[in-house]
Amino acid sequence: MNADTFVGRSLTPLPQTSVVGVLVPIPEPWAQVLVDWRAKVGDAQATLVPPHVTLLPPTEVAGNDRAAITEHLARVAAGHPPFEMHLSGTGTFTPVSDVVFVAVAKGIGNCELLASDVRSGPLARSLSFPYHPHVTVAHDVPRDMLELAYTGLADLSAEFRVSSFTEFEQTPAGTWTVAREYPLTGPPHRS
Repeated sequence: MNADTFVGRSLTPLPQTSVVGVLVPIPEPWAQVLVDWRAKVGDAQATLVPPHVTLLPPTEVAGNDRAAITEHLARVAAGHPPFEMHLSGTGTFTPVSDVVFVAVAKGIGNCELLASDVRSGPLARSLSFPYHPHVTVAHDVPRDMLELAYTGLADLSAEFRVSSFTEFEQTPAGTWTVAREYPLTGPPHRS
C-alpha cells in the first residue's frame, strides 16, 4: 500500500479539509470487465474504486481551496486536447508493491503531461514513486491471485478516446464520489 493509490479506506481528513483525487476513468465495456476481474481475485477495492488511470493520487486539501482547485483543473483541461488511449497487457510492481496492472500502451505521454499539470498550483505535491500511468487490477491480494490477474488479463486490449478527466472526493465512509468532470478542450499537441 502506498500514498499514490486510491483505496477504499478513509484518510481521516482534518476538519475543514477533504481528500480529492483526479483520474481518467475507463469507459464501458472495459470498466465492468476490470471490476469483475478485480472482484474475481478478491481485491476489496473492486466495487469501491472505479477502474482508472490516476493523474492525482488521494490528496488532502483545505475546504477554502476548493474554488481555486476547480479553476485550476478547468485551466488544465482547457490546455490539453482529447487523445486516444490503448490499454494492452499486464504488468506488476512486485516486489516493491503487490500490484498487478493493465498497461497503458498508447496515451502514456498525454497522461504524463496531464498529471504533471494537475499536480501543480493548488494541487502541487510530490509522489512516493515515479509517475507510471496504469490501471490497477489487483492490489494486496494473495500471490496466486496476483498471478491469476497477471495471466488472465495478459491478452486484454482496449482502445478508446479520452475526452475528459474526473475529480473525485472521498466520502467519510471511504468511498469515492464524482465531484466534477473536466472536458479536454485544448488544441492538439505539437509533435
